[in-house]
Amino acid sequence: MTKPDPTYDPSDASVHNRLFFRLFQAGNTLDRQTSKSLGITTVQWSVLGALSRPQVSEGMSFSELTEYLVVSRQSLDGVLKRLEREKHVQRVADTVDRRAKKVVLTAKGREFWNGLQPRIYEFYRQALASFGFDDKVSLVHFLNQLNAGLAGVHMEAAPGAHAPEEPARSA
Repeated sequence: MTKPDPTYDPSDASVHNRLFFRLFQAGNTLDRQTSKSLGITTVQWSVLGALSRPQVSEGMSFSELTEYLVVSRQSLDGVLKRLEREKHVQRVADTVDRRAKKVVLTAKGREFWNGLQPRIYEFYRQALASFGFDDKVSLVHFLNQLNAGLAGVHMEAAPGAHAPEEPARSA
C-alpha cells in the first residue's frame, strides 16, 4: 500500500485536476476538429506525418511506429489496415530481416499527405491564432516536460485495474 504524500496540498490538487481535464478536453476537441476539418483521424494524421519524415524514407517497423506515436499495437493495426485499404501505406518485408515488416508511405500516401499540407497549416494557424511565437515555443517546452513526467510515473496499479500493455517486441 502506498503511503499518502505528507506534502499533499488540496489547492495543488485542484489545479492539477483542471490541468489534466483541460488536456483531456483539448485531445477530444483535436480529434473532433481533425475529422471534421481534414477528413482524417488524429492517429491517421500522426501515422502519415511520422512516415513522411525524410529520416524514415525506407519506412519504420511496426514496433518503432507504436513507440514513436505512443499508441497501442491494436490501435495502430486498425489504423494501418484502413490506410492500407486507401493505398496510403503498405507493409513490406524488411531488407535486413525478411521476417519483419516495415510500414512505408506509398507514392499515393505521400501525394495525399502533401496535398493536406495547406489545410494542416491553416488548421494550425487558426488553432494557434491567439498564441505569440514565444507562447508556442513555451507550450512545446512545457508539453515535453509533461510527457517526460508522465513517462516517469511509477505507481502500484489501482485495485481492479488492468495491467499495462506489454511493450512491442517485434513487428
